[in-house]
Amino acid sequence: MSKLTPVILCGGNGTRLWPLSREHYPKQFLSLANDGQSMLQNTALRLAGVNPDIAQTCPVLVCNADHRFLAAQQLQEQGIAGAKLVLEPAGRNTAPALTLAALVAEPSAVLLAMPADHVMTRPEQLHRAVEAAWPLASEGAMVTFGIVANRPETGYGYIQKGVEERNGSFRIQSFAEKPTLELAEQYLRSGDYLWNSGLFMVRADQWLKAMGALQPEMLRACEQAMAQSSQDMDFIRPDSELFGACPADSIDYAVMEKLPVRPELGVPARVVPLDAGWSDLGAWDALWDVLPRDAQGNAGSGETLAIDTRNSLLFSESRLIAAVGLDNVVVVETPDAVLVVDKSRTQDVKKVVAELKAQNRSMASAHRKVHRPWGWYDSIDGGSRFQVKRIVVNPGSQLSLQMHHHRAEHWVVVKGTAEVTKGDETFLLSENESTYIPLGHVHRLANPGMVPLEIIEVQSGSYLGEDDIVRFEDTYGRAPELVSGK
Repeated sequence: MSKLTPVILCGGNGTRLWPLSREHYPKQFLSLANDGQSMLQNTALRLAGVNPDIAQTCPVLVCNADHRFLAAQQLQEQGIAGAKLVLEPAGRNTAPALTLAALVAEPSAVLLAMPADHVMTRPEQLHRAVEAAWPLASEGAMVTFGIVANRPETGYGYIQKGVEERNGSFRIQSFAEKPTLELAEQYLRSGDYLWNSGLFMVRADQWLKAMGALQPEMLRACEQAMAQSSQDMDFIRPDSELFGACPADSIDYAVMEKLPVRPELGVPARVVPLDAGWSDLGAWDALWDVLPRDAQGNAGSGETLAIDTRNSLLFSESRLIAAVGLDNVVVVETPDAVLVVDKSRTQDVKKVVAELKAQNRSMASAHRKVHRPWGWYDSIDGGSRFQVKRIVVNPGSQLSLQMHHHRAEHWVVVKGTAEVTKGDETFLLSENESTYIPLGHVHRLANPGMVPLEIIEVQSGSYLGEDDIVRFEDTYGRAPELVSGK
């Protein structure tokens, strides 16, 4: 019997939400809606409440290999166990990602592909739409969910409804690219068009059949990569070289848009309307649109103060943002960057990221606070021959066994208990105790306790880059030649 298998597509860099979203910590891992959960966590919990007669399996999550520990930790924090984490060696868009998921799922499983970076403020409406689509997908159809349009949006693709079918679904008449404003207004007036949401439901074997007919080269590359895959910890790793030969395309272009004109394939294309407070949070104006606003139309997060300011978004991470006399403006503050942009120009934030990359500036892709599988560190000060870091190690976790050629380190414990390996000796340090790691000494920091370990590290030396590490052992299987950092 078919079971519903959530497939969470967790790729993407979210460059238009810079400086909060960055390549090494993109938007799907951030909490943007002031609910304390990341977008990935919200997505993973989104189907709670679907009719229990629709049996569900553990999710399949497809993500960038560099984000594997972030994804695993965030699922664990929500008590989600048994997920299959498939690691893309390189981004190839959503069609290959769904194909990898279909290859690890049961052939009869009904896959519900959900991007990890979407918001739905009324998830109960998604539940009703899923229940309507369930029998259609179980019987072999490929179903997409079209968002009921409430404005003439030029930033989305559209789906034209055809003949109405059972369970409130429709045949798909056509797909339309992102329209001009005039055309979007016509679409809205007609009532025949829905926004293309990027949500899909299809049985695994039906998806693979469609791929074999429409994208045989893509399917072959995915099958070969999975045949040569490896597994470590909770991660499934398709072969890097074989997957690298896979063409890149989206689910829409590769398959969905071709199905209405290829009835002989036996994979009917249907659309179910969805009105669930949906947003893809593609840019800062979209976040302003879904957050609660005050009487002046301002939305905020963190410590903010708005005086004679209207229709603006103020988003603070670490300090007060005070705005006076602004209108239709977005201000975003992080510890290492501040963005100020007209709310009508938020799509152009990606140009800032492109310019920063052209200047080879690290803040284009990385935060000052860097997450690692054992915890995180924050570079709080530095100069030409010194750097100061705040390091937090999760309970039961440890850094790699390592040494440095160009720097020495002083460690001061400010919270918790540290287990220190230094050369041939291992000892414990408590709060307010310290140790010195000379240049060239093999060392390791571990947290044997039940609470987070916090230390202040002062580095000194001729070179302080994160690539000055020789790693001898690592609990997390990180390859020394591929991964810099502790």
